Amino acid sequence: MDNKKRTRIQSLAFLIQNANFKGFFTGKIYQGPIKNVCVPGLNCYSCPGAVGACPIGSLQNALASSKFKFPYYILGLLLFFGALLGRVVCGFLCPFGFLQDILDKIPFPKKVKTFRGDRLLRKLKYIVLIVLVIALPFLYKMVPFFCKYLCPSGTTAGIMLMLADTKLLSVLGSRFFWKFSILICILLLSVIIYRPFCKYLCPLGAFYGMFNRIAVLHMSVEFDRCIHCNACAKACGMGVDPSKQPNSAECIRCGKCIEKCPKDIIHFRFFK
Repeated sequence: MDNKKRTRIQSLAFLIQNANFKGFFTGKIYQGPIKNVCVPGLNCYSCPGAVGACPIGSLQNALASSKFKFPYYILGLLLFFGALLGRVVCGFLCPFGFLQDILDKIPFPKKVKTFRGDRLLRKLKYIVLIVLVIALPFLYKMVPFFCKYLCPSGTTAGIMLMLADTKLLSVLGSRFFWKFSILICILLLSVIIYRPFCKYLCPLGAFYGMFNRIAVLHMSVEFDRCIHCNACAKACGMGVDPSKQPNSAECIRCGKCIEKCPKDIIHFRFFK
């Protein structure tokens, strides 16, 4: 996959999911009928440009509702996106993932590919999914913990709203500054480490990653033709070795391994 083509797809996905362009200038959130439809990636409902709902935010709101009803629709959509695409959503359709990709292009003297504790930290996103997204909102009604205390996409949306409507500055509290600090840390780390939020904290990536091995769209490697040059592993920013685990839960399907493979033996495939 050519990197320029992927960037164009990411740009188009961002524009489609944030097609309420006037919202960026007026600070008014779109609340039309399609706002009830969940988009596949992490794109905050409160973003002034958002025309759809974030699946993680929607799931939390359903679980935290005082009139709890099982979220069949939201889980159905998540299962559909996961079973069809797996983490292709992360690599091509997620606006916050796109932002991290942009920041990764900023030159830095020493980019960090891995470090001691990296593998252990990657398990944190599953804890975020189970505890902050599912368990706590269900146990403590009316509190969407992930959105309220961690989500950097929501903080970015809040900043964009304040830029469009400066009156909102008067209602800022300690929670905003907590989340703003988290956002700044993630953005700074994104210059040094490839997609740190996706690797360590994103509950949506954790969910979709569980489908990578069974998703309709998956990675296929002609193992009998592999010369074990390690070019694919070196190209992978997520620390995956496609010659060994082409459908690892960490793979975001960015296609860099396909582009770098000298034997052209790594492919996107539909069905097994």
